[in-house]
Amino acid sequence: MRGPTEKSRRTATIALGQLEPLGVVVRLLGGRGGPVFRLTEGACVVGGQRGADLVIPDSTVSRRHAELTLVPEGVSVRDLGSRNGTFYLGQRVDRIIVAPGTRLRLGSAEIAIEPDAEQLEGPAPYDADSFRGMVGRSEQMRRLFAILSRIEGSLVTVLVTGESGAGKELVARAIHEGSAVASGPLEIVNCGALARELVASELFGHKKGAFTGAQEARRGAFQNADRGTLFLDEIGELPLDLQPALLRALETGEVRAVGDDKTAHVKVRVVAATNRDLEEEVRAGRFREDLYYRLAVVRLHVPPLRERPEDIEPLARLFASAAGLREIPGPTLERLKAHAWPGNIRELRNAVDTFAAIGMLPMQAGAKGPAIDVALEKMVDVERAYGDQKDDLVERFTRMYLRAVLAHTNGNQAAAARIAGIDRTYLGRLLVKYGMVK
Repeated sequence: MRGPTEKSRRTATIALGQLEPLGVVVRLLGGRGGPVFRLTEGACVVGGQRGADLVIPDSTVSRRHAELTLVPEGVSVRDLGSRNGTFYLGQRVDRIIVAPGTRLRLGSAEIAIEPDAEQLEGPAPYDADSFRGMVGRSEQMRRLFAILSRIEGSLVTVLVTGESGAGKELVARAIHEGSAVASGPLEIVNCGALARELVASELFGHKKGAFTGAQEARRGAFQNADRGTLFLDEIGELPLDLQPALLRALETGEVRAVGDDKTAHVKVRVVAATNRDLEEEVRAGRFREDLYYRLAVVRLHVPPLRERPEDIEPLARLFASAAGLREIPGPTLERLKAHAWPGNIRELRNAVDTFAAIGMLPMQAGAKGPAIDVALEKMVDVERAYGDQKDDLVERFTRMYLRAVLAHTNGNQAAAARIAGIDRTYLGRLLVKYGMVK
């Protein structure tokens, strides 16, 4: 939303590590044209009489009812000894830290604490073409980098949208690495890859014997991410009946394991991602509106690769270097730049890996047959021993396979070993051998 004051123009990128918390807009709900206060620094006193920063003309609101202060986690709320109390989720509170997107009741009045959209609208492009492991020369990506640098002073919940393969997980990792909880864990859950009956257990854990197959107690993702970041990928796939439990965890920090009658309290920063239109999902009744607004406190969009063709070359060179190639031949680079990339960055990386392994791009299939057959035919060197060439090919394939299966499981080595049909220990040895883990 737009604040009550004239929009300020940002003309320079703020230095990392010197950022103030993200500002909020505090407004009275109900009716039209109610009082609004834009809190960008210091504190805001909400009360019922002149002298308060946000004056609420309601007899149930004390003269100095509550004080709001910006903190990295969101907004610190302190009741100032009010007569009729300050309430959050129906409970009277004296002190509490809430996230932007929260509603509070003061007496019989209700206020909303919302992110200050002005601070994230139209930032000047970031002054470099890389940001925390991400690469992008395009204006779209440098503007995204600028917003990411801006929210590094905050722990607000973020919703990342974009097509599959566009780089949403990279954005989540950048958010975590630049946050106040960067020293804590980054837990990744792909909601779309979980069996429906296991989603609650994956998120909240379970007690031994809670269901068939629960032979041991298990901690859930929220507890594993305590004092860190939880990245919920493909959040649009979360079953509707489990969404209230997620909403409660986000709002209260309380989680309850499947089969347990006790709750545990966690402190987790949540980043969610989806390739769906969640607003349309809300309208269709497949996603809770209150959960959507709780997740989308700050919303970031990662543009598809076809909309930023100037990013193809630096990304391709980055992937080539990771695959052990010193350079990409000019004709090959031109073919990469001419492709539409419906699979986005993931498809580009796979193409570069294929080129590094067999010397041909996967989209270069010709009349002779599939690209793999054409490439193998070109790789055959009758001057070299069969065994040497076979070992070289197996090594290249193994590198590609390990990278692909780990990407599919979001780095979960146990799951990758199950898919590969090999022992977990052997997978670990392969990853060390090929320099994929330290």
